[in-house]
Amino acid sequence: MTARNTKSRKEATPERPRAWQRMLSGRRLDLLDPSPLDVEIDDIAHGLARVARWNGQTEGDHAFTVAEHCVLVDDICARFRPGWPVKWRLAALLHDAPEYVIGDMISPFKAALGIDYKAFEHRLAAAIHVRFGLPPELPQSVEDLIKRADHASAFFEATQIAGFSDEEAARIFGRPRGLTPIAIEPLPTKKAQARFLARFRELTDKAYTWLLYTSDAADHTLCVDLGVRQTSTSKISHVHSTDTRC
Repeated sequence: MTARNTKSRKEATPERPRAWQRMLSGRRLDLLDPSPLDVEIDDIAHGLARVARWNGQTEGDHAFTVAEHCVLVDDICARFRPGWPVKWRLAALLHDAPEYVIGDMISPFKAALGIDYKAFEHRLAAAIHVRFGLPPELPQSVEDLIKRADHASAFFEATQIAGFSDEEAARIFGRPRGLTPIAIEPLPTKKAQARFLARFRELTDKAYTWLLYTSDAADHTLCVDLGVRQTSTSKISHVHSTDTRC
């Protein structure tokens, strides 16, 4: 065990409060200095499928979970940009992944907490990105499209299950343009978790297949770290790529 890991995993004392969380995978995630090596997709899916959007203030027998929201944001990105590189769709799917640890705080509360919360969220997001072959910092154009899709998803959720009027939701989130309405259907926890994992595997399999079988792939400098092949929670291989089409 390295000195870093030894230090980050010391037991809590009265002088040093515990700053890590044990995951069901057996990983210990250091919350103040998260390592990509301690991030597992099964832990993320399990957590997000148990975090309710809108603080649970939604209609129906089941909460609308962050796991479902993430899949919806990926769907919307694909509608906005048909043929968008799969690595950026993976970024869209993982855009709220830090909430598997910190929960889903509504925007007004995030604003009240200020920069320290955002810095914490940012460090965790960077570790998640690196774990799954994405750059720690996404290009601004990618961030902008994901945010546009996030706002569109929020509009549909707000008007269909969270009690917002159309006018109120349009004022707060903006009315989606160039997008037909999408029905919101809160799912039971296990189904939400399975849907998120299925989408993750679909996207990573597409990236891996493209890198293996595209006839001219060998003629390019293979680029940005997508091409992640998840075979189990303990085995993962990376293919580095710079081709903007992957």
